[in-house]
Amino acid sequence: MAENKLIRMDNIGIVVESLDNAIPFFIEIGLKLEGRAIVEGEWAGRVTGLGNQLVEIAMMVTPDGHSRLELSQFLNPVTISDHRIAPVNSLGYLRVMFTVDSIDEMVSRLIKHGAQLVGEVVQYQNSYRLCYIRTPEGILIGLAEQLHSQ
Repeated sequence: MAENKLIRMDNIGIVVESLDNAIPFFIEIGLKLEGRAIVEGEWAGRVTGLGNQLVEIAMMVTPDGHSRLELSQFLNPVTISDHRIAPVNSLGYLRVMFTVDSIDEMVSRLIKHGAQLVGEVVQYQNSYRLCYIRTPEGILIGLAEQLHSQ
């Protein structure tokens, strides 16, 4: 019998308050809007366990085309919980990490778009500079700049 194995990770999903606010922020990071669509009906609710639902989604893709971020705005049923203000050591907390060319330049740009630096930019050995930021929607994003050894 052939071994059943994982093929790939398709995407990471994040529920947002407003797609219209979240999409431009992720475009500023460097993702591209691949498409927007409405997902509705009883079939979708059978997948999520929410019953009849109406959700607008936006699929964002990384420049290399390998990774996707699915942003979802629930229109029905409305969101019932908000984890955006939870500390980063909360169980089940979600964080997405992006590698960037220049962390200082990216942080500066994103702050101009309403992001907040969570802690500070730190260097891990001679490998990476890292930080966490919160988007204007409160989503936790990690940024990493790989340092090239001489």
